[in-house]
Amino acid sequence: MNFLRLLPVILSLLLLAAHFYRAGIVPVAGLCLVLPALLFFRQRWVPWAMQGALVLGSLEWLLSLYRFASLRIALDQPWTRLAIILGSVALFTAMSALVFRSRAVKQRYSPSTDYIA
Repeated sequence: MNFLRLLPVILSLLLLAAHFYRAGIVPVAGLCLVLPALLFFRQRWVPWAMQGALVLGSLEWLLSLYRFASLRIALDQPWTRLAIILGSVALFTAMSALVFRSRAVKQRYSPSTDYIA
């Protein structure tokens, strides 16, 4: 059941990997692909690392939104749909970090279970 709870986290990281790969930043894309593997470790630091990555990812989406919207505005092209889509992805990525506040997920990564799944 925890897999379903953690699915938004995995999806957010996969979207970030695709974003970085499309931008040509392959090492960061690879990191985003590897990060979900940390979810198998029942260590106390895993939620912190995931939340940090998701918050940074959300900021990256907002920065991309700003850059792409600015470019489209400068070229006198429509930018509203772009803003809605990237804003939604940024919100989804940020909200995915809240998954680690649920009781079941907190229990999975509690100090009493410091061992590998």
